[in-house]
Amino acid sequence: MIAIGGGGFIPARILRTFLTRQNRKNIPIQAIGLSLYEDLYVSTQDEQALQAATLGKSGTQVIKTQWLHFGPPIVTTLLGKNILIVDEVDDTRTTLAYAVQELTKDIEELKKKFVFEHPGEEIPETKLGVFVIHNKKKEKRMEIPDVSILKGGRYWAANETPDRWLVYPWEAADIEEHTKKSLVMNNS
Repeated sequence: MIAIGGGGFIPARILRTFLTRQNRKNIPIQAIGLSLYEDLYVSTQDEQALQAATLGKSGTQVIKTQWLHFGPPIVTTLLGKNILIVDEVDDTRTTLAYAVQELTKDIEELKKKFVFEHPGEEIPETKLGVFVIHNKKKEKRMEIPDVSILKGGRYWAANETPDRWLVYPWEAADIEEHTKKSLVMNNS
């Protein structure tokens, strides 16, 4: 299981409680950090010029802040596995599409290495899946590059929701205040 941080950490941990391997061992949770480009405070003139040039493009560029590192041998870590990518929300689908794209690149590289190191052997099949707590029902900016995920029934959303702002309890500094606001929002 691969959690997209920070939103995917808690859902991945909860899912792990209900998913087990055939050998009854816990499913490991790996973490990747992906962030959509956001307007950040900039101090130099060059950085201010860059920000001005990219104004209006916020949320269109994904930046890797952390990626997988299993240590050797990585071949046995991704190949032949069912890998579930977990995040809290599928909003624009940009982050999910990027995660699938980059994992697919890694898997393709590992396949080449496997063929070189194990000539004549069949390459173990790797399947990617996606789980989100909420899928916002709206047009997405990007499609998941591996169409077999959607067509093959390996995309799961616990809840389909209209396009509205979502705040999760683990994002609240004050859970009691969060609960009050949540109740007010649900009644309006």
